[in-house]
Amino acid sequence: MAKKTTVQTFDDIRALIRKFPGSDNGAAGLAIAREPQLTKPPGSLGRLENIAAWLAAWQGRHPPLMDKPRIHVFAGNHGVTGRGVSAYPPEVTVQMVVNFKDGGAAINQLCRMIGAELCVEELGLDQPTRDFTEGPAMDEDECAEAVAFGMDVVTEDTDVLCLGEMGIGNTTSAAAICHGLYGGEAVDWTGPGTGVSGQALVDKAAVVAEAVFLHRKKMIDGLDVMRCVGGRELAAIAGAVIGARLKQVPVLLDGYVCTAAAAVLAGYGDGMLDHCMVAHVSAEPGHKLLLEKLGMPPLLDLGMRLGEASGAALAVSILRAAAACHTGMATFAEAGVTDIE
Repeated sequence: MAKKTTVQTFDDIRALIRKFPGSDNGAAGLAIAREPQLTKPPGSLGRLENIAAWLAAWQGRHPPLMDKPRIHVFAGNHGVTGRGVSAYPPEVTVQMVVNFKDGGAAINQLCRMIGAELCVEELGLDQPTRDFTEGPAMDEDECAEAVAFGMDVVTEDTDVLCLGEMGIGNTTSAAAICHGLYGGEAVDWTGPGTGVSGQALVDKAAVVAEAVFLHRKKMIDGLDVMRCVGGRELAAIAGAVIGARLKQVPVLLDGYVCTAAAAVLAGYGDGMLDHCMVAHVSAEPGHKLLLEKLGMPPLLDLGMRLGEASGAALAVSILRAAAACHTGMATFAEAGVTDIE
């Protein structure tokens, strides 16, 4: 049985983050050395070439493998839904978790298609976080517990960890996290989520602005932002990103909510999210802005905003293509083909 995480406080978590291990330069060097020898013009596979080296670097082996992708969908409920920020009631979170378990959601079909294991992680669905327009969404103990939970779900035999979420109200939380981290106007970070529009969307942006203004003096770093305006499932996603770094597992982040959860780690130093790629850019307008702030180009742009790791599952095929070409292609010497200068 895997050893459970012992972190209990934010200071414990901060200490782990600041000691993040780097990538495996040896494995990356082998990938970089092999790439020019493959039977193709240099650079002709574009980002696939970089992805192969990235996989090797963060898996710590060459050649990289893509046999065991795992998808974790974290589910939580949010007290801020009482402010009317979503087109759906919070009961839908529980109903969708049941749908995941019954195999009826989009992510179930995508997991079957790519042969990936789906793990549904529930975090206190009967205990929503507090309405963060009235006080912090979580206290430190609650938030740290959720982070530790996310760290513990990561297993070392995972080739790539795909992260997603389910939680009515969590695009409001994501917008508040981004507004708290990067400033700007709340309206720039706030989108339709499950489908709000018109005055409801205006009101949603006002809720985000109100919350960040209320907590502005308490938002010292990313963990403080998460505690004040995040959610349990978002904190667990941040924890999974931490756990993956410690266990040499590369990560595919899904859409806006998932990337916002990971973004709370970015301010602790350079390269905090180097072991992560963003699977797709969401139709949520704040996601594109967030990716610009993080300097993380997405792999796909399909106009999706479903969540539940759907974009990450689709991007697994891109990573598999990169690994397959890098590993399976013949070199010029093997094929008897004249090298292309």
